[in-house]
Amino acid sequence: MKNTLKTLTLALISVAIISCGGPKEAANTPADDLMDRLTSLVEDGKIMFGHQDDYMYGHSWKLADDASEYVQSDVYAVSGKYPAVYGMDLGGIEMDWPANLDKNLFDHMRASAVAHHERGGIVTFSWHPRNPLTGGDAWDVSSDQVVASILPGGEKHDYFMTWLSKAADFMQSIRTADGEQIPLIFRPWHEHTGSWFWWGQKLCTTEQYKALWRMTYDYLQEKGANHLLYAYSPGTEFTDSASYLERYPGDDIIDLVGFDTYQSQSRDFYLQTLATRLPVLTEIGKAHNKVIAITETGYEGIPDAAWWTGTLDPAIQDFPIAYVLVWRNARERVTHHYAPYPGHPSADDFVKFYNQDKTLFAKDVKDILWK
Repeated sequence: MKNTLKTLTLALISVAIISCGGPKEAANTPADDLMDRLTSLVEDGKIMFGHQDDYMYGHSWKLADDASEYVQSDVYAVSGKYPAVYGMDLGGIEMDWPANLDKNLFDHMRASAVAHHERGGIVTFSWHPRNPLTGGDAWDVSSDQVVASILPGGEKHDYFMTWLSKAADFMQSIRTADGEQIPLIFRPWHEHTGSWFWWGQKLCTTEQYKALWRMTYDYLQEKGANHLLYAYSPGTEFTDSASYLERYPGDDIIDLVGFDTYQSQSRDFYLQTLATRLPVLTEIGKAHNKVIAITETGYEGIPDAAWWTGTLDPAIQDFPIAYVLVWRNARERVTHHYAPYPGHPSADDFVKFYNQDKTLFAKDVKDILWK
């Protein structure tokens, strides 16, 4: 009798599977599609160039408040193409400000992200939220209890979750005219190996930092944020895999690993920093099946006219980096720029860097990845 029932049960299951067309694979999310394309790009030996706030302002110019097009760009003015990766920051979204901490209108940020996506580019967001415990800015490190206060059970937990909700709602609102959700790289809680942000090394424990990441990820996933890839990016304080991964929140959360580094001392010191950190990052990327990137870099003012091909390119050319992003060209600080503009001493060298087969800009990405 048991054998007869077992046979009948298996037959019914088989009929059910056949009648439903067999098991179906889940459709790829926007984040899945972006990851597949990034992986393909790295396998082809390509590196995307990125620039922070590229469409928002530049050397001696700022996007008009009533602008409806996003075409002005220092990078475009020099090379004839827009950067492949466009970085922006969400700081201020938590306060319901109309503009972020760099005075970029959120409406412009949303619309320019769509425009960049349609040009073939990739968009990444960092987040410098204000200090939810003290009321100061992201750089207010007067208390080492901020992270503890926003974790479950903390006095500011409910308050902070409203901030996270506002960040999620904004990122989910970035859609094409057809309602297509744009994939984004989200990079919160960065440079945590330093102690200049309230989530930094000396401001919380390792377990608290990991819990902050877990809380952030779980909430965004519950909100349906299937268009986000998550990037983990400490500073250059790490020296090996163990120190890099000390506060790593987990493979199930993180999609992309990178680090932030700037040339602030000699060329040799910068090259040595990359020569010792990039092999570690490459090893971690392979071991954990993660895409790697230099999530922030640059040389303020770019005083070296041959910096692009003489310093940056030789430092990165032998590593499987998805992208390298240089920081912003501040319109309010004449010497605070990290990409060239017309007439800059390094502009000609940047064009040489741009013309290399392996360096990709937005149109190149569209031709290769979005075909």
